[in-house]
Amino acid sequence: MNITIIGTGYVGLVTGTCFSEMGNEVYCVDVIEEKIESLKQGIIPIYEPGLEELIKHNYNNGNLHFTTDLFEGLSNSQLCFIAVGTPMGEDGSADLRYVRHVAKQIGQTITQDIIVVDKSTVPVGTADEVETIINKELDKRNKNYKVTVVSNPEFLKEGTAVNDFMHPERVIVGTDDDSAAEIMKELYDPFTKNHERMIIMDVRSAEMTKYASNSMLANRISFMNEMANICDKIGANIDNVRRGMGSDSRIGHSFLYPGCGYGGSCFPKDVTALIKTAQDNGLNPVLLKSVEEVNHNQKYYLINKIINIFGEDLSGLTFALWGLAFKPETDDMREASSIIIVENLLKMGAKVNVYDPKAMDVAKEFYFKDLDVNYFSDKYSVLEDADALILVTEWKEFRSPNFNKIKSLLKNNIIFDGRNQYKNSYMKKLDFEYHAVGK
Repeated sequence: MNITIIGTGYVGLVTGTCFSEMGNEVYCVDVIEEKIESLKQGIIPIYEPGLEELIKHNYNNGNLHFTTDLFEGLSNSQLCFIAVGTPMGEDGSADLRYVRHVAKQIGQTITQDIIVVDKSTVPVGTADEVETIINKELDKRNKNYKVTVVSNPEFLKEGTAVNDFMHPERVIVGTDDDSAAEIMKELYDPFTKNHERMIIMDVRSAEMTKYASNSMLANRISFMNEMANICDKIGANIDNVRRGMGSDSRIGHSFLYPGCGYGGSCFPKDVTALIKTAQDNGLNPVLLKSVEEVNHNQKYYLINKIINIFGEDLSGLTFALWGLAFKPETDDMREASSIIIVENLLKMGAKVNVYDPKAMDVAKEFYFKDLDVNYFSDKYSVLEDADALILVTEWKEFRSPNFNKIKSLLKNNIIFDGRNQYKNSYMKKLDFEYHAVGK
């Protein structure tokens, strides 16, 4: 099939590249010329394992194209995916300005019948709005092309997005149009040959499924963080509790790991957007608001631990951070706990040293651009003469470090573990003062 993807952000790049890998001819369209030129040269704007190789391979074999010309893509496409950003608005709702702008451009550009697919995470009712905008532009042109708007939410996990797309657990398609449903089945058939994973439903239910799924996962994280805080007060071990809970098949082990709060591009804004949707419809989403509140407070968990040990005046002290990204295998720092930790340490007068395998450039360019932060090239050099180590992101290289080397580099044998990564008994054996979630 010929496919146009509008937006070359995280979702658009992964979607377009994976479709091209299956032999489709894909046009990825973006308004930023520098970004398009970089992609043509094989320079990828995000870190995602496996993505760079696929982009280079399919661009070189002619399946994958990058352009700023929307007409070039739409002139031959059966399908057009909208994959632009939907950031959080000032009132908490999803900001649809980019989606609306793209819908208007589609209406002004298409020259044949087309299926428009909402891949961006959008509130319930957006597909109807997109169809209205497109048809309004067609009316201005006196054109009568058939436009079918389908909802096809993404369920990609940063760090495993390529594998998630190539081997999906489910493919949600929202449409009441039988012919559109058949075309979507044909498109996704190469990804679901071993097992039928496509679920066809009405458009609004498909839009809601994305928000409900992310909110459920955020709910589990906030629940476990609250359990960890209770364990911390009563002397229980949250890791033992987690294993006991997870052995129940009705609960399972996924998303039961406590930490210093969730972040990223999806959970924070999707929970907030769903709260706003509920409130706009006269409901009071008590549980969702609690999930959000627990997560906000959890991002101060390590800061409070540090204050308990060192006090509120940290002048003359140095803290070393392992990890800046909101999770491993990504350079994404959106809503990351590291931002709260670094900002508060600096406010209290501390010197802050940081190391992350992938997120250092993003930190320097955006999140810590105006902050006095010291960057180091490896996990051990960042520890030299630091008063304590703070583990924020559970990268693999932090799982089994040389603790004797850590002791030799730190001024104090103090570790603040925001991911419950290390065994408390082992820390005691090595004479570390160890402060972890739920310990």
